[in-house]
Amino acid sequence: MTVSRPPSGPATPAEPSLTGYRHELYPYSGPGEFAEGTLGFIQEALDGGEAVVVAVPEDKASLLRAQIADDAAVRYVDTTVTAHHPGRLIGAWQEWIKEHASDGRPVRGIGESPWDEARSRAEAQELRYHEWLLNKAFADSAAWWLLCPYDVAGKTAALDEMTRCHPEIRTGGRTVPSADYDPQAPYAFVALTDPCDPYDEFVYTSGDLPAVREKIERCAERHGVDGRRLRELHLAATEVAANSIRHGGGHGVLRTWSENRRLICEFRDAGYIDDPLAGRLKPNGTQIGGRGLWLVHQLCDLVEIRSTADTGTTIRLHTELSG
Repeated sequence: MTVSRPPSGPATPAEPSLTGYRHELYPYSGPGEFAEGTLGFIQEALDGGEAVVVAVPEDKASLLRAQIADDAAVRYVDTTVTAHHPGRLIGAWQEWIKEHASDGRPVRGIGESPWDEARSRAEAQELRYHEWLLNKAFADSAAWWLLCPYDVAGKTAALDEMTRCHPEIRTGGRTVPSADYDPQAPYAFVALTDPCDPYDEFVYTSGDLPAVREKIERCAERHGVDGRRLRELHLAATEVAANSIRHGGGHGVLRTWSENRRLICEFRDAGYIDDPLAGRLKPNGTQIGGRGLWLVHQLCDLVEIRSTADTGTTIRLHTELSG
């Protein structure tokens, strides 16, 4: 498919229907269908004078660059690192949209996570949760439209989960509402796996933060985590444990173990985090509070948060092990 460029000059105003945030799933099979659907989406944007941010794995980006290069209208962003940290992706999209909408033109995005390269079951689950959270994060944002390509090969069950995260589906070049999407339904989490044996457990309360750091340091040293990585884990763990003491009933339970080349620190307490976007949106310069979980997401390789009013809160911090 060949993408033609609109004539140079002022951007053409967007169609009036492009109001608010649109989040569209594009199921495809193979490179040919990927290119056909995404290039068609880009062409629609160019015809309407819109900018496009393309955030896809590099092998997919090369297919698109062969037809249309990076320029003022179409920007490719490198997601090599960010895409493996689902908790950082909403903040990244905030920045990408802000940068590429600076000239006032409407923006479209193409975002595909590296599903086949997910380094753990937990990472894949958090990537799906991210897709659901996008609808809440940008519900009140300025108009922009995100297309999410998804290779359906061998992923029938996972596709059902994805349709529940997207209000619209692109099929046959047309956009239709997703019958599976319910904006009022809570996210259907997959239960956390049990800790691997052997694991260490420590009950902490006010005054025990030094002991929490010592427990984590001992476990980290056994698994070769030191230097900058240990300092980052210390900082993240201190933030979570302090929140347990401050907001989770005054105490919590720390468990540590290793699993699939990752060191996992789990914190449980009786508190309840009622905002599913806690830690996902980048704090602004004047914001007071609410920065702790954002920092935790920046410091750890993966963060899992499960919280209900009935069962309390569980937070798992994942640190990749080298070697």
